[in-house]
Amino acid sequence: MKRVFLGVGLLFLLLLTACGTEDIGQAPQTLSERIPSLTWREPDVLDASQTFSITRSQEGYVLLTIADDGAFLVVPAGMPVPDDLPAAVTPLCRPIEHIYLAGSATMDMLVKLDGLDSVAFSALPAQDWTIPAAREAMEEGNILYAGRYSAPDYERICGGDCDLAIENTMINHSPEIREQLERFGVPVLVDHASQEATPLGRMEWIKLYGVLLDREEQAEAVYEAQARSIRDLEGTESGQTVAFFYLSSNGEVKVRRPDDYIPQLIHLAGGRYVFDDLPETSALSTVTLQWEDFYASARNADVLIYNSTVSEPLSDRADLVAKNPLLADFAAVQRGAVFCTRENFYQASMELGDLASDLHRALSGEREGLTYLIPLE
Repeated sequence: MKRVFLGVGLLFLLLLTACGTEDIGQAPQTLSERIPSLTWREPDVLDASQTFSITRSQEGYVLLTIADDGAFLVVPAGMPVPDDLPAAVTPLCRPIEHIYLAGSATMDMLVKLDGLDSVAFSALPAQDWTIPAAREAMEEGNILYAGRYSAPDYERICGGDCDLAIENTMINHSPEIREQLERFGVPVLVDHASQEATPLGRMEWIKLYGVLLDREEQAEAVYEAQARSIRDLEGTESGQTVAFFYLSSNGEVKVRRPDDYIPQLIHLAGGRYVFDDLPETSALSTVTLQWEDFYASARNADVLIYNSTVSEPLSDRADLVAKNPLLADFAAVQRGAVFCTRENFYQASMELGDLASDLHRALSGEREGLTYLIPLE
């Protein structure tokens, strides 16, 4: 039975109140205890995530809390919203069928859950998706473009019976957008996977989406397959040092913060990230280096990986050296141990285990059959 688009006045008032003064950053046990009409169990024990929690009731309701950013009660199909639901908790009634997806990393998780039919609107146009199923769904008109996260098409979203907007943390830079969506009765769930401390924590968010789409067994299976790939690499040592970087249009060198998930994947693959000693002061995932500092750290790196996902793709090492002739001095360039990322490198958010395996193969000298990396001749 399709969910009524928040037409009941009480639910609409609850959503408005959730934007008010009541604290949503409470522990899940505290919030669940404030819904005494339901009988609650202990929160699920998660494998690695530190930014969300799952607490279940014996009646089949599920309470999701996200960092200090929201609490949601997932209501089973055909069941009522509890009368004693606190204003700090937003009800999400299954089936959830008309999602506005503004967090691109979430798409791969929904695809892995066979949940693409639950997405009605996208914040990326078709040509920006590197996930084939997402691009095809948009080209066929099954998913409609509804504006970037910072400029959503409210008329299309609200007119299409949208029952959930999934954003990433970039929405925090535009709080008025979130407030407007909620004012129109569209619940907003902010994906905090990018703030997880580990690749496993990032991927475990698929369990939250498994709850939303009522596909928990599938979510568990997908997660475990990727987690197994990562665990299989534990203790791996290649002895290779790695520089992961790109050059901006004005020639600035951009590298990943040492606590970012890309350096973590490099370590899991048996490599050592040459920028491990950078101070972790940036709020962004990338750090800008002076060329002299980059040269000193990366000149003798065993392997260079050029991040062409956010820059133009490279055809060969000559293309790389053309960006700065001093790159010809680098040991990896001279040895031919240079790779660039494929376009699917970032949007494959539920394939980090496979990505770590790919990195391990590259560090071990393999150049054929890589999924996420292109060797530069």
